[in-house]
Amino acid sequence: MDAVFFGTPDFAADILQALIDSPHNVRACVSAPDRPRDRGKKVQPTPVRALAESRGIPVLGPEKARDKDFISELSQIPADIFIVAAYGLFLPGKILGMPRYGCINVHASLLPKYRGASPITQAIINGDAITGVTIMQMDKGMDTGDILYVKELEISPEDTTASLSNRLSGLGGAALLEALDMIEAGAIQPVPQDSSIATHAPLLTKEMGDIDFKKPAREIVNLVRALDPWPGARTEINGTLLKVWKAEATSGSGAAGSLLPAKDAIIIACGDGAVKLTEIQALGGRRMSAGEYLKGHSL
Repeated sequence: MDAVFFGTPDFAADILQALIDSPHNVRACVSAPDRPRDRGKKVQPTPVRALAESRGIPVLGPEKARDKDFISELSQIPADIFIVAAYGLFLPGKILGMPRYGCINVHASLLPKYRGASPITQAIINGDAITGVTIMQMDKGMDTGDILYVKELEISPEDTTASLSNRLSGLGGAALLEALDMIEAGAIQPVPQDSSIATHAPLLTKEMGDIDFKKPAREIVNLVRALDPWPGARTEINGTLLKVWKAEATSGSGAAGSLLPAKDAIIIACGDGAVKLTEIQALGGRRMSAGEYLKGHSL
């Protein structure tokens, strides 16, 4: 099939790579506008744009998907289907109805669970054991369209959002290609979502990283895993703000948030149990083990 691919981050670029390597033809890509990235604030192409341009695929980057000139240009591209994966902009009805097979979305959850911007992170925060990828027929709602195809994946107790994203992007690429073959063969029966059991995965904010030690240790460990790589879980010890990159539940009791006696370790009492901080980062510093940090800082 001839396709136009909509996507922006690394997750989407991995899926685009699978599509490029398939018999299907990527006519063009659409990605969010290039923005300043990293500490240098240098404008860099999105991962999808960088991949597409390296393969000679035209790329459109509108500020808004409702832009009339963009919609006009898009309508001139011969395509059987539009494929969306972590694009970042809401598509209007004029775009959804352009190709004969409409628009399909590669969503990193088992819909209707975790509709929204951060499904991978939310699954880890909630301690889920299973997640997956849903290929969905897009409609005017936020991840509300009919389910076309699903593939499941186990979440490892060590998974972070970064590691799980990598595994789900690979699964998403495989699921997309299988779904495209079935769509072309007329072998898919769309299944409406049950909105009564839908849950939401909100956009991530820095404030979500503030650790509340009144919560059980397991929930705090899940939060630390979920907010790696961004925005990172964080807490304050003796007036110093620390990002917490790795932590584990351990035995111990005391007032929630209090430091517990430990040799060469940082252990903090929680609402249930205690948490051992194993990898941390001070403001402006590098990531290091708690043991390294304690060599130069007294608690």
